[in-house]
Amino acid sequence: DVPVLVSEDIVISQPAKILSFLRKQKYNADYQLSAKQGADTLAYIALLEEKLLPALLHTFWVEAENYCSVTKPWFASRIPFPLSLYLPGKMSREALNRILLTRGGPPLYSLTEVEAQIYRDAKECLNLLSKRLGTSQFFFGDMPTTLDAYVFGFLAPIYKVCFPRVQLQEHLKQLSNLCRFCDDILTCYFRLTVSGHSPAGQDTADANLQKLTQLVNKESNLIEKMDDNLRKSPQHPPRKLSTLKLAAGGEESSPLNRLSP
Repeated sequence: DVPVLVSEDIVISQPAKILSFLRKQKYNADYQLSAKQGADTLAYIALLEEKLLPALLHTFWVEAENYCSVTKPWFASRIPFPLSLYLPGKMSREALNRILLTRGGPPLYSLTEVEAQIYRDAKECLNLLSKRLGTSQFFFGDMPTTLDAYVFGFLAPIYKVCFPRVQLQEHLKQLSNLCRFCDDILTCYFRLTVSGHSPAGQDTADANLQKLTQLVNKESNLIEKMDDNLRKSPQHPPRKLSTLKLAAGGEESSPLNRLSP
């Protein structure tokens, strides 16, 4: 599951568990919020989980064109073989089952009706978020909070991934303040360097380059040692190969008799 936080030997996935872990480590983006703002944060997070998440799952994992051309190859490229042949399909089935389990009851009996409803709910949710954000940089002023992190986590994939079927993406791009919200966070917290790498990505590239250099140096030292050992080993003169001569043409002996050294 993504997102994943790795802290020393601890691996934590899912946003709620990650935030809980960070708060235990004295990291909290909501310490300046009032009680009402804290309640609003919980309410909007519940709204995202109920209204926007099903449409997000459908866009990535159930919509056939999106799944086959984007999601499946994208995730399979990061999963080791042979699990890459199995896990994406399993994740797609789990997403569909989750959608049907939460939205497939009466009066919505067919998959088409369920799809239409979840996209209506998702668009309504985006409209509410756009109205709540207004002209502010973040949802509670000029500093990001937990709600901003949650909203960005839902909106950024819809906003940036190039899908063949883009009905939810098209609606999001009509809400200019939400698009600006995503762009601001990407610029401030995920900015690229001149070389096209993020700072963290550049550190990883440098570390990989250092490892590669060390490996090459080790290989060079090994080759030099092998050359020294070969030079120090006793040298033998090259052996002269025997010359093959044809025997007399009239002999009707075996083929071995026709060739003599």
